[in-house]
Amino acid sequence: MRDMKAKVYQMFREHPELLPNVEEGLEEHRELVRRSLKVILQVRAAGYSPLDFLARDPRKYFYLGECLSMVDLSLMVKSGVQYSLWGGSVLNLGSEAHRRRYYDDIAQLRLPGCFAMTELKHGGNVAALQTEAVLDVLSDEWVVHTPDEGAIKWWIGNAAEDGRAATVFARCRTPTAAPSWWTMVGVHAFVVPIRDANGSTLPGVEIRDCGYKVGLNGIDNGAIRFTHVRVPRGNLLDRFASVDKSGRYSSPLTSQARRFAATLGELTGGRVGLVAGSVGVLKGAVTIAVRYACLRQQFGPPDCPEVRGEGKGAASRNRRSAWASRYREHMHGVAGVARFPVGKAGGSPQQVCEVHALSAGLKAYTTSYTQAALSTCREACGGHGYAAVNRLGALRSDHDIFQTFEGDNTVLLQQVSAMLLKEYRQQFSGAPLTATYHYLRAALLGALPNNPLVTHDTEPRHLRDPAFLAKALEYRTARMLFTLSLRLRKAGPRLGAFHAWNKCLTHVLDLANAYVESVV
Repeated sequence: MRDMKAKVYQMFREHPELLPNVEEGLEEHRELVRRSLKVILQVRAAGYSPLDFLARDPRKYFYLGECLSMVDLSLMVKSGVQYSLWGGSVLNLGSEAHRRRYYDDIAQLRLPGCFAMTELKHGGNVAALQTEAVLDVLSDEWVVHTPDEGAIKWWIGNAAEDGRAATVFARCRTPTAAPSWWTMVGVHAFVVPIRDANGSTLPGVEIRDCGYKVGLNGIDNGAIRFTHVRVPRGNLLDRFASVDKSGRYSSPLTSQARRFAATLGELTGGRVGLVAGSVGVLKGAVTIAVRYACLRQQFGPPDCPEVRGEGKGAASRNRRSAWASRYREHMHGVAGVARFPVGKAGGSPQQVCEVHALSAGLKAYTTSYTQAALSTCREACGGHGYAAVNRLGALRSDHDIFQTFEGDNTVLLQQVSAMLLKEYRQQFSGAPLTATYHYLRAALLGALPNNPLVTHDTEPRHLRDPAFLAKALEYRTARMLFTLSLRLRKAGPRLGAFHAWNKCLTHVLDLANAYVESVV
């Protein structure tokens, strides 16, 4: 893996014209990212095909993203949109026929694409998306339509200039007993062409450029509106559900909720990719700050020479904290990447749920921490950290959106706590508890595990023992889950489930963060 890092960086040393300029304009930056992505593909003979990595060895794919994040975060995200989101959705939600039809063109960038999920009025609440796909049995086509302004697909990467097709998430409607009757069978994904080979938008497709952003201006984000756009029935990505020529709907998954959960499982890869990119940004920023500290001299004892900045003081303490946390976040990324294949290899429903929740928690925890650490690194470099050439400001601006795309961090943390509470309820109904949650067993049965802190052993050897620290983190998680369940049970009958949850929201978020720390 380290060999890949050396090769990637050497490639950009040989092409310094591809490195972003601090005063890059919007169009110049977008063109630079396009060229960089093509250069990566030009070394295909050396094994650099991101889609091949994603399909065959996800560890290499995510590590490549980590390496690219310190070259240009826009390049890392552009690659993620093309391969993890657009390509990954076709591979993981579609059939073998879809793979044969699209794989090579996506892999070689002959078919740039988009992942059109977010709408103007619906981001995190995917179940409430308003874009519709209605089956016309007579023509054997889906009619994809945007019913109002709020349903316009918004902030779609690759849409403004480059994308020629999109995976569009829409409410799927199929006919029932009579041609005038329709039933809504949930949100499904469809491949919808949006531009021809010359780059002109296709009939019924309207695309707007989202323009300048706070960061990531190398990404051509756009808004897409569909007006009765027709696509073949086979463009439904049908791994989890299919519709035959008569309009009959079938699925191996018995409930709409399970089909929806399986479809959203596609977001797992994107979230793990963001963890890898965020860890790469953190490593780079901490390296910049520490190198600066090794040269900077200021203050010292009376009548003595000034000391270097890496020595003591508040700034040094903050840098050491960031440096130590860099290794912790690296392990977070390793944990996410290691478990990602379980969710893609047809694991049990419980394993898939666990991977989905862990990826959500890791993404939220890591990106929030990295964003705070970027400010710490900038401040640790004083006025020099404010110079654009030192990149800390650009990294902070580019990384900021990591906290809200691929799922708002606050929403994702709530998903983690909801999963833990679900385990709580299942334990009381007699369902087995997976090994991952072994330390929660006592709490779920109504009794807390032993508090490792009551030993009153204050010897450094004990306090630094990894086994003791792990038990302390596990105890905290179990205790917080136990007390949250009691609070919700008490407030639920009086306030209702929705308001009881919001009343305990701080507790909910703290539990999710504690769980992520205890697992990793």
